[in-house]
Amino acid sequence: QVQLVESGGGLVQAGGSLRLSCAASGRTFSRNVMGWFRQAPGEERDFVAAINWSGVTTYADSVKGRFTISRNNAKNTVYLQMNSLKPEDTAVYYCAARTAQTLLSSGPLAYDYWGQGTQVTVSS
Repeated sequence: QVQLVESGGGLVQAGGSLRLSCAASGRTFSRNVMGWFRQAPGEERDFVAAINWSGVTTYADSVKGRFTISRNNAKNTVYLQMNSLKPEDTAVYYCAARTAQTLLSSGPLAYDYWGQGTQVTVSS
């Protein structure tokens, strides 16, 4: 059974940092596109960042320059380093995986596997 488990969320003051982790089990995702999305209450699930198997990345404009996605294929884990956090970054953050290996996508429907989410709250 494939599982994606996020961790690292929490409460942080504006300007602070958090590092989210997503550990995959049940199959290896070292050759697959991995992504992070977020969803605030009453809002749609929005794209944050994605990375393909070779390390090519793409980001939402709202997080570019503040967030960094990375992966450790040996550990079957993807990370999201979040710096200079703002109150508008408050959301549940979800890890996702595509069966595709190379083509990055910002659309939630392009992803085949999802984690349960981790809450990130940024206070002003």
